[in-house]
Amino acid sequence: MPLTDLPLDALVDFRPDVAEPADFDEFWARTLAESRAAGGSVVITSVATPFTDLIVEDLTFPGFAGEPVKGWITRPLRSESERLPVVVEYLGYNGGRGLPGERLQWAAAGYVHVLMDTRGQGSGWGTGGDTSDPHGSGPAVAGFMTRGISSPDTYFYRRVFTDAARLIDALSEIPSADTDRIAVTGGSQGGGISLAAAGLSPAVRAVLPDVPFLCHFRRSAALTPKAPFTEITQYLATHRDTEDTVFTTLSYFDGVNFARRISAPALFSVGLMDDVVLPSSVYAAYNALTVEDREIVAYSYNGHEGGQLRQWTRQAEWLPSRLG
Repeated sequence: MPLTDLPLDALVDFRPDVAEPADFDEFWARTLAESRAAGGSVVITSVATPFTDLIVEDLTFPGFAGEPVKGWITRPLRSESERLPVVVEYLGYNGGRGLPGERLQWAAAGYVHVLMDTRGQGSGWGTGGDTSDPHGSGPAVAGFMTRGISSPDTYFYRRVFTDAARLIDALSEIPSADTDRIAVTGGSQGGGISLAAAGLSPAVRAVLPDVPFLCHFRRSAALTPKAPFTEITQYLATHRDTEDTVFTTLSYFDGVNFARRISAPALFSVGLMDDVVLPSSVYAAYNALTVEDREIVAYSYNGHEGGQLRQWTRQAEWLPSRLG
């Protein structure tokens, strides 16, 4: 598989002019305030598993508009007697939270691991999701990238990013979670969601986006050869007079704009042969960071799979000094 984008020396200095709405902060402050005002309860239920050294719990928390969102809490036994640092993980495109115990690494490494289900998704890979998205959409291409794209108020990722930030709020009601030590992570779509969560939630102390999706929408839609970004180009090929509207909407959800607002240390990864998420879109977000404590790991001969377990090992080595 060939390189899919700019050479590495150009990527390192890639700082494009990505449009940012004048009311970006106002839009997200209003969105979060409305959802917090909607209320809702955090419910934690024990789950029977064959694991002897880890505890798995079913989580329901209020997300966008107070609507229930599912998740899993997986934690070490010692979390019964002490609060532990938290790793919140968001999922890749059209994956669901799956079955209890499918993701054990962070808990096995000594963290309270909280995995968020992605509303309306969960049927593309893995073992399924459990959270509905009770909202309609105007005309859209199959998939999620163009649902409600005629306005930032109706766009699908407004709800998803709000869920992600509200999950950070909900950690205060998880007895085992040390809310002074919160990290967020995820691969692909999950990486993009982690950027939004870190940009919206000052409580986040570290962010670990792995081959993050949902960055530099305009370049990605124009140049990425594979889905899901091609959903946007397919939509525009049909709705020929909506380009300005579409990219105005997307500017409220661009990972580059969230990265500008992140104050936490960051560890990114990128695959230089990635044809799903262009390396330049990842570097656009990474180079928008203003924090000094930041690092990006480039996998020269990998595509969208990135570094996989090797990258997780890097994350596990990097994180303790940031969370204490």
